[in-house]
Amino acid sequence: MPETLHEASLFQGGPVWGGLHRLTSGVAAHAHDFLEIAVIGPGTGRHHTSQGDHPVRRGQVLVLRPGAWHAFTRCRNLVVANCCISARGLRTELSALQQIPMLRDLLWTTPVSGLHGVATTEVDTDAADAAITQIADLTTARTGNGQLLGRLVTILGILADGRPTRPAAPPIHPAVATTITRFESDLATDWRLADLAAEVNLDAAYLSRLFTRHTGLSPLSYLARLRAEQAAVLLTESRLPAARVGAAVGWSDPTYFARRFRTLVGLTPTEYRERTRRTSTK
Repeated sequence: MPETLHEASLFQGGPVWGGLHRLTSGVAAHAHDFLEIAVIGPGTGRHHTSQGDHPVRRGQVLVLRPGAWHAFTRCRNLVVANCCISARGLRTELSALQQIPMLRDLLWTTPVSGLHGVATTEVDTDAADAAITQIADLTTARTGNGQLLGRLVTILGILADGRPTRPAAPPIHPAVATTITRFESDLATDWRLADLAAEVNLDAAYLSRLFTRHTGLSPLSYLARLRAEQAAVLLTESRLPAARVGAAVGWSDPTYFARRFRTLVGLTPTEYRERTRRTSTK
């Protein structure tokens, strides 16, 4: 498994990247500036995140938002299939996936509302095996972006269908979609709930309830998650001082930025940068 997990060096210009691995020892702690879906196949091992150290089992699906970090330890012939999705793509050509309730739950709601951007879900073993096969094909395919997107939708559909039955999520409300778009287009703005509500012609309390129903977070908590994810990208890809990174995503107070980033990612900005830089030079 590659130790330098940066979109710019792995994706080769496309929105999707895949990797199939059989781990016989472990994988050192590393971070991502893209979304990773790791499907667990046969074998044994342990998964370490900011939430602790836990054994993995066949059929688990680990979803890590940009900025999240993890490691694998004590692996014995553990099959891990990685389907990785561009963070930029999620904001642009793949943003339409957010309109599909079961995919919105898998890629956005569950991991965004989860601690430090990490979520663990489970599918039946048949679905896990089918997804692993598709990801294996993704790693060897030499196709255009259109076909890659088709393969991605197939993989996501297999995983979504393989999860335990749950009540159907409602289609995303237009006011919620508009609010998310405004956040993503300008993270640095000092967004206020009353102003956001006025832009979509809703009462602020009603917008907050709608937003929480669709995403699992309040509007400003969701914004904080997006800011932390973008800050993680800047800490990895730029040489901007940490304080300027915070200001670039809307947290102009360095102390407040450090505290919020640590709460959301599990490391301080300095620790995160040191860890990703150390990993990228191996």
